[in-house]
Amino acid sequence: MIELRSDTFTLPTARMREAMLGAQLGDDVYGEDPTVRALEERAADLLGKAAACLLPSGTMANLAAIMTHCPRGSKILVGAESDIYVYEAHGASVVGGIGYEPLPNQADGRILLTDLAAGFPPDPEDPQFALPGLICLENTQNRCGGVVLPSEYLAEVRAFADGHGLPVHMDGARIFNAAVAAGTPVSEITRYADSVQFCLSKGLSAPIGSIVAGSAEFIRGVRRVRKMLGGGMRQAGIIAAAGLVALEETDRLAEDHANARLLAEGLAGVAGIELDPAVVQTNIVMFRVTDPRFSWETFVRAASRHGLRVGELGHGRIRAVTHSGVSKADIDRAVAIVHQVLSEGP
Repeated sequence: MIELRSDTFTLPTARMREAMLGAQLGDDVYGEDPTVRALEERAADLLGKAAACLLPSGTMANLAAIMTHCPRGSKILVGAESDIYVYEAHGASVVGGIGYEPLPNQADGRILLTDLAAGFPPDPEDPQFALPGLICLENTQNRCGGVVLPSEYLAEVRAFADGHGLPVHMDGARIFNAAVAAGTPVSEITRYADSVQFCLSKGLSAPIGSIVAGSAEFIRGVRRVRKMLGGGMRQAGIIAAAGLVALEETDRLAEDHANARLLAEGLAGVAGIELDPAVVQTNIVMFRVTDPRFSWETFVRAASRHGLRVGELGHGRIRAVTHSGVSKADIDRAVAIVHQVLSEGP
């Protein structure tokens, strides 16, 4: 089976498994796990932040960051196509008493400054309206096809946020994909945000874990929220050890990007598939099935029967994600399966 549903369907490398087996351990709830501390220090250094905190998942990491930034009764300005808004069960509202103001994402992932401005009430003194407490960006932007937000845009949002006295949180689940695609150190991207979340368990191939980074004071708040959410872990060094290896191997993501472009080019040549390879920037390929015999559901099921797993990502689009478990030979096979499925019919 060729697994292209998500880059979370990867196994830790042999080097990660070896590091996990030999990890020095302690109680991370008390800050006594040396391997966790080493990972957090390394992550903070890479992202250009003062401190960092390991959490079990990206969803919890984003939630802890939002709750640390925002008081109850405030709201976050967030993209309507963002993972925070679409896929994280509105945890900020349920747990934190914080509202969401979903704003349109452009095809390139941006939220226009005019749309951000529209998220503010006409009269901030009017108690009928919730006040914005945070701007959330996503980089790369998953539901926009893994696009990288331009640095010029990030600078504009930073200036806008400063002008309105708001912090910026970056959901950088795939932030290292953005850095590799842009050919820049990751700190050049994250410097525009007050806080950043990234996943160790997506393209970086670690088995579990996400990191939140920011100021030292902010991370103290994140640790408190993490504990409240049930995310305090004991001998978490066994997780952190794989994360440390992952951070040494981020350049490997270029291989995933190359495979994604090969996949896009191959799919674009299949009758019944709608796809522009030029829009593929990182490890995510989005396409539509235009063959009238298929719905997206019947196509996904048929592809799975032939040994290819892909998934739908909103608006009837099919998503394929390349990762360390996918080779060039797998890409060739995946294109052949799509061609076979469309040739045979549902």
